[in-house]
Amino acid sequence: MPNPEEENPLPKVSSAPLIVDVEFTEIEDDEIEKNNTSDSIQSSSVHSPMELPSSLPSPKNRARIVTVTNQKGGVGKTTSVINIAAQLALRGYSILVVDCDSQGNCATGLGVDKSKVSITTRDLILNPESSINSRHATAVDNLHIIVGDKTLIGLEQEMMRQLGRERRLKEALQNLLPYYDLVIIDTPPSLGLVTINALVASDGILIPVQTEYFALEGLALLTGTIREVRSLLNNKLGVDGIIMTMHTNSLLNQQVAGELIDNYSDLLIKPAIRRNVRIAEAPSHGIPIHLHDPSSAGGKDYQEITTILEKRWGLI
Repeated sequence: MPNPEEENPLPKVSSAPLIVDVEFTEIEDDEIEKNNTSDSIQSSSVHSPMELPSSLPSPKNRARIVTVTNQKGGVGKTTSVINIAAQLALRGYSILVVDCDSQGNCATGLGVDKSKVSITTRDLILNPESSINSRHATAVDNLHIIVGDKTLIGLEQEMMRQLGRERRLKEALQNLLPYYDLVIIDTPPSLGLVTINALVASDGILIPVQTEYFALEGLALLTGTIREVRSLLNNKLGVDGIIMTMHTNSLLNQQVAGELIDNYSDLLIKPAIRRNVRIAEAPSHGIPIHLHDPSSAGGKDYQEITTILEKRWGLI
């Protein structure tokens, strides 16, 4: 963990109200649990790869900043942010989640009632001096969050006349970096100014891809975006990895997984995250899968993924 100077300690994070637990039950699909294993993924025919640049090692003496993004919605970005961040925090690392999505689902999934939070990601970007007071404690020790909410919707319009608008988030996070091992940013499913801010601030990108064909199109769009950001705004930006989400043992899912293996073998992180009702159920209780049901298929998959990322991010 980074060791900032003792004479300038970071103030304690504020404790946001926790959401009330909700009863939720659903029958687990035992057949999917048995059949949907990473070993069943088969490689398909070879295609010309779309180039994605690999990331550089983590900077010394400060947190690594990772953006989780895909321009295709519904691919498991927020779920991955919550569960990877929580698993690392449970392993003793100091983690900060920055929610740049106006839906604000990271707060709900980590037990924070965002309706009672006064300083949000919008305030962080518009007023970088608010960074110290923008963090909130979550249901997981060592894990803090800067909450996103619906006020992010009008943020881009407010920023249009500001100089250096693409670098506001990067500037706002500077004071916090010495106090964390990892900052992980959740983004909306669109390429707007907020997402650009996240990419400019980042050392690396983690890309969740649902194993369906529309998600492949989203990955192709993201490839062009990364190229533009690297050439104009952040020449050190690279891809930390690609993770497969919502995976089942269907023929379609296997074919898409094969395409990913063929084209991105160096960046692909396995196993695939299996479609699992326990993962969908956990946010209703305001806790990540590792506190809700760590022995479920989704819980085990995220533990394995996190172990690989822990090494890739230089945390161990």
